[in-house]
Amino acid sequence: MLDPVNAVTESAPVDRLPRGRHGLSRREVVTSQRGRMLRAMADAMTERGYVGTPVAEVIRRAGVSRETFYQQFSSKLDCFMAAFDAGAELLLGSIETKTGLDRATLDGHDGRDAGTRLAQFDRVLAAYLDGLASHPGYARLFLVEVYAAGPEAVQRRAELQDGIVESVAALLGATDERGRFACEVVVAALGSMVIVPLVANDAQGVRDLHAPVLDLVRHALAAGP
Repeated sequence: MLDPVNAVTESAPVDRLPRGRHGLSRREVVTSQRGRMLRAMADAMTERGYVGTPVAEVIRRAGVSRETFYQQFSSKLDCFMAAFDAGAELLLGSIETKTGLDRATLDGHDGRDAGTRLAQFDRVLAAYLDGLASHPGYARLFLVEVYAAGPEAVQRRAELQDGIVESVAALLGATDERGRFACEVVVAALGSMVIVPLVANDAQGVRDLHAPVLDLVRHALAAGP
């Protein structure tokens, strides 16, 4: 099974394949095609929305045939869900890369003090917002267009958000129900607040949410349980 993450990272071959003999393996060709289709789905929806993006538009942007599309995806929704998963992994992977903190460290309840927790949250928040700003197509895909894609996509979005809430709760040491709910509110509010600058293609507006959200969390940690 192909790895959807490798299909969309910067190191993957996402440009159109050269004409004629190219020396690539079948797997490399399929991975390249898949990456182009996932990125085409995200880019097309940035301009046209989910409802206004037909399969034909994804095919045209990706430079593949209709047969190639249906060899990998059963429908537009299937392609959307694959792009959703790949975009989420791309974002989470970029957070690890930019912060130097792996998921096991972030999720560990290891007695870190409030200052350390806040410093780590600061780094994760900055990396998260920068990831959204740097990949607006995928950001819009799982923050905006997901609701137009139907119940299956919305459920996947809810599962992703639950995972983010759990990570934030572990990072901030929120071990009780009240603390987890506070983290849920912060994650949900941030997810809503980034939509306006994302839709307006305002990358700096996305990044500018860093300071006020960090200040809110700082005051919450200072207030204690």
